[in-house]
Amino acid sequence: MKTSNVLVLILVLFYISASTEWPSHTVCKEDNLEIHYKSCDPQQDFALSIDKCSDVATHTFNIRAGIVLRHSIKELYVKLNLIINGKTVLTYSETLCGPGHSKLIFCGKKKGEHLRYEGPVTLGIKEIPQGDYTISAKLTNEDHVTVACADFTVKNYLDY
Repeated sequence: MKTSNVLVLILVLFYISASTEWPSHTVCKEDNLEIHYKSCDPQQDFALSIDKCSDVATHTFNIRAGIVLRHSIKELYVKLNLIINGKTVLTYSETLCGPGHSKLIFCGKKKGEHLRYEGPVTLGIKEIPQGDYTISAKLTNEDHVTVACADFTVKNYLDY
């Protein structure tokens, strides 16, 4: 009996260490809108949820997100890519935390601290484009180290 337990434990540990991808998580799935994400950081996953999928199509919606920092963030940069049919069609970059300007409440957090946010988010867009596409998001710190990274798959069949 003990030998079989040890064998199962070894197989589970081997499977975990052999896995290089995180599972895909469903953020929301309602009538005509689906949003899924997968962490593209092989060493860390994170949690994200939205109250109602239909709220994403409005200007502001509520989210819950959490992660344990593997790196400190004195400075934080975001880079977003809109990918359609495997081709990047739009790129957006912005400084979120930096000397003299900190747009987020967690600027200055240290390695090992828990980041948790629950509240409203405003995307700054009037509607989510119709179709199937991917949004690649990457947050890096002042040392160009990945703080968080995810690929979001959006399937929007809403006809505005």
